[in-house]
Amino acid sequence: MRTAGCLAGLAAAMGLACLAAGREAAPNLPEGYKLLYSQDFKDPAAAMKDFVFADPAQWQISQVDGRAALDFAGVTPQSNRPLKGKYEPKFRSPLLIALAADRRFGDFTMEAEVKPNTKPYGHQDICLFFGFTGPTKFYYAHVALKADAVAHKIHIVSDAPRTVISKTATGGVEWGDGWHKVRVERRLADGSVKVFFDDGADPVMTAEDKTFGWGYVGVGSFDDSGFVRAIRIWAPEMKEEKTPFFSRK
Repeated sequence: MRTAGCLAGLAAAMGLACLAAGREAAPNLPEGYKLLYSQDFKDPAAAMKDFVFADPAQWQISQVDGRAALDFAGVTPQSNRPLKGKYEPKFRSPLLIALAADRRFGDFTMEAEVKPNTKPYGHQDICLFFGFTGPTKFYYAHVALKADAVAHKIHIVSDAPRTVISKTATGGVEWGDGWHKVRVERRLADGSVKVFFDDGADPVMTAEDKTFGWGYVGVGSFDDSGFVRAIRIWAPEMKEEKTPFFSRK
């Protein structure tokens, strides 16, 4: 009986530990949010079907640091896997775009585990896309090594070249050689956008804008190469609607 009691106590403790680990794994979420999309790229064929790309030729699944990751090829001289694509946006805006296909979000929190694949330079970046209603209508957060007039800012593309809409921004982030978590939180009621880096308590950039509401979300870069090994999206709801632009791999 004593052994059984010990085992029961151990199981309960392990259960609590698992629950705690699960809470720690998710960001602080508003009431009513649930995990509506998750991708770890362990099944490459299935994973690629989950996305539409501005240029599919620049995207593939690769083994990186012992795990499968979405691997995108940039066009900058600093890119370690350079490959010039065919995508030419009508207005100056990012070239490397992968969107979670057929899923539109309003209020949401999206977290991605990312790693640039470039030699360090000021504009070394990873981008998070949201409110994406078409190739000339969307928002993106440009998370970069060093901030300047356009780098490390939140932008809007609205039938015109990208325009900075950030209210606040830090001086940049330290990419180094490791993996990092980047997270964007979007709330439609007040138009707020907050971007976080590596579970930091304070956002690295913020904005407020209500031009676009529901839209597709995704990851990529303005023009650098990089990797994404996990994406998770929490929201109170999503709308399943076929993505009418870009292409699948």
